[in-house]
Amino acid sequence: MVEVLLLGALAVAAASLDAALDGGPGPFRQAARLLVMERRMTPRADRPLTRIGVVSLPVAAALAALVVPFGGHAALDSRVGVVWFNAMEVVAWGSVWLAGWGVNSAFALVGGYRFIAQGLAYELPHMFALMTAALAAHSLDLRVIGAAQGGLWFGVWMPVAFAVYLLSALAMAFWGPFGAPLGADIAGGAALELSGPDRLVFLAGRYGLLAVASAVAVPLFLGGGDGPLLPAWLWSAVKACAVLALLVWTRRWSPVLRMDRFVQAAWTVLIPAVLLQMLVVAVVVVD
Repeated sequence: MVEVLLLGALAVAAASLDAALDGGPGPFRQAARLLVMERRMTPRADRPLTRIGVVSLPVAAALAALVVPFGGHAALDSRVGVVWFNAMEVVAWGSVWLAGWGVNSAFALVGGYRFIAQGLAYELPHMFALMTAALAAHSLDLRVIGAAQGGLWFGVWMPVAFAVYLLSALAMAFWGPFGAPLGADIAGGAALELSGPDRLVFLAGRYGLLAVASAVAVPLFLGGGDGPLLPAWLWSAVKACAVLALLVWTRRWSPVLRMDRFVQAAWTVLIPAVLLQMLVVAVVVVD
């Protein structure tokens, strides 16, 4: 379970970096404040659904973390790690939607539906990016994919798939340009009515998704634990930190995209581009 603890540390690092960039209080101070805050519930809210949505978001991130290798080791010995990771994203879809639906608030519901629309837009290019790396390695095991890159990282000769994966990682964590589900134009969206420990758990799940997506990029496109001098697990951690820092930083310079424009771009640009990348990889692998 060391790998899961490392990913938990990455999530805390993401929250710390985000707070530092905003000039606000650190994650531990925010956590302490939310823990002692009284829960606020709207009239006729469906509390069980809300709690399921809130709790299942960090649970999805934790379950996805089980198949993430640091070096050549993962907490869960799975030969279909790519499929498992992708399945946990679907759990996150349901989590955000339930959190928005259950509180019986118009803006929160809009935020939940925005995430469903965003998920439908990014999921296909994301899945094709995952399959491109798996196709090149002839495996769905993240450890095998990382080991198959042999000095030439997939991110170098699959730049389109790598770029699409990074964009979909941001969308998966509804972060930066894809933060519309929590947008200011709907007063905070899916998390609007969440307060106290509920809000803390929900935000922890969001940072957890961001950390897991950053860590999965390492075996998929950055050679896993490949690197000189340092042990493999440490190289994996260093690369994951670099990807995480890049993703967190995007919120500082990129405006939130309108949902309709993102959906249009996903279907007309991202999907054709990543399919073309997959075709190139297929031709190279067959040859």
